Formats: sequence, C-alpha cells, structure tokens
Amino acid sequence: MSEFAIKMVEDAGVNVEELLKLLITNAASEMSTYFHYMLLRTNLIGIEGESVKEITEAARIEDRNHYEALVTRIYELGGTIPDNLCEFYNMASCPPANLPEQPNDTLEIIRTLRDAERCAMAGYQKICKMTFDKDFRTYDLALAILHEETEHESWFSEFLCGKPSGHFVRIGEPSPFVSKFLK
Repeated sequence: MSEFAIKMVEDAGVNVEELLKLLITNAASEMSTYFHYMLLRTNLIGIEGESVKEITEAARIEDRNHYEALVTRIYELGGTIPDNLCEFYNMASCPPANLPEQPNDTLEIIRTLRDAERCAMAGYQKICKMTFDKDFRTYDLALAILHEETEHESWFSEFLCGKPSGHFVRIGEPSPFVSKFLK
C-alpha cells in the first residue's frame, strides 16, 4: 500500500473507501463468475452447447484475470479482501450465474452468461464514472475490464439473436485489454 497513492486519489476527489467497496464487490463477482462459468461450461453439451463452449471458456479465464488485476489495485489502495471465502463470495455485486432449472438447456445457459456480463458491465461503468479524470490507474483498469466484459456480452447476445457476428475467437493470450495489469 502506498500512502502517497491513496492521498493522490483522495486529493483528486475520490472517496477511497467507497471506491474500495466497489472494487472488492466487483472482485468477488469475478471470482464467482470464474467458478460458475466452469459449471455452466460443463453443461454445454451437444451440437448447440459445443458451439458456445470455447467462448465461455475464454470469458471464464478472462474473469479470473479481472479478479487478479482488481486484487492488486485493492491492496495498492490500502484495502484487503476477506480471508473467509464464503464471506467474500457473498459480497459479490452481481448475483451468481447459477445453472438454469434445466441444466442442459443451452439457450438458458447462454442467457445466464449474457446476464452475468451485463451486470459486470454496469459495475465497471460505475467505477469508470467515479474515477474518470481523477484516479487514472483505477480508471484505466476498470475501462480495460469493461472492454472485455462488453466483448463477452456481445458474444453471448449474438448467439441468442442469430444474426451474423463480427466477433472471432481469441487468438493468442487471453485478456488483450487487461493483460498489461497482470505483468
């Protein structure tokens, strides 16, 4: 933790305590979606399910990267995450992306994935608004995550609407926008 960095953010007009709460609850959501996307991915079976399995895995891995990048910033700003996993899980800003009642219903799984991405997008939009022109490091991180969450939401929405897509599978390293925060 850097007292100087915290003071800079406070002096710029950001309530660091409020910002930390948002960062922590969004980190809890990322950890939760990493777990739940694994369960959802394993239930994507058959021809329909297999067609979306790869992008679900890409979103899952990128959500893990989002979690790790957020934790770094949380600690830089003097925050911590709970050492109790259940407590941390329950802090998530988004509801869990649970399996639907019919666990092999591919369309319902895709809707669940899309809705989880939409909730995440709203959380990062809020952080961007709070830190814009004030806390450049947190803003840059939240914007990078927002870029990836927006792509994830588009991937899943395009499956549901059945229209041509301009998106392709990730080639190379995951998290093209967030990777600079993981080095």
